[in-house]
Amino acid sequence: MTDAVIEGSEVDLTHPFVKQMVIQLRALDSYGTYDTWSDEKVLDPLILTKERKREIPVVGDPDETVIARLKAYYNALATTIELQCGLMAVPVVNLTHEGFGRAFISVGKLIVLDKTLRDVHRFGFPSLEKLIQDSEKLINKAADMVTTYREVAKL
Repeated sequence: MTDAVIEGSEVDLTHPFVKQMVIQLRALDSYGTYDTWSDEKVLDPLILTKERKREIPVVGDPDETVIARLKAYYNALATTIELQCGLMAVPVVNLTHEGFGRAFISVGKLIVLDKTLRDVHRFGFPSLEKLIQDSEKLINKAADMVTTYREVAKL
C-alpha cells in the first residue's frame, strides 16, 4: 500500500463517528500492535484513494483483516445509532468467502439499515470526509426510522 493519506485532519479526527471507528478498530487489536499507533495510522487502511484502489485486483477474495475492518465499520454504525436512539442496535454481517453478502443493523424487531455487500476485498472510502458523510447519512436514516417506528424498535 502507498504512503499514509490521512494527515492530521484534526476536525475530522474529532468527529464522533471517527472516534467510534477508532475505538472499534483498536478493539480488534488483541496483540497490542495499535497501542503505539496514532489514530491517523489506525484509520489509514480504510482510505482507498484512486491510486490505492488501482493496486487492488478487481476480482479477489477478502482477507481476514479487510473483513475485520468491515465488521468494525458496522459495529461503529450500530454503536452510534444506539447512542442516538437510546435502544440497542445489533449489526449482522453475512459474507461468502468471495466477498459478497449482506449487512444489516436491527433495533429491536426493526431493520434500520440493510446493505448488499459486493467486492468486500476493496472495502474503503476515498477520503475521511467521505467516510463521515456516508456514515452520517446511514445513521440519520436509521435514527429517523427508529423515531417513526419506535414501538417496533422496542420489541
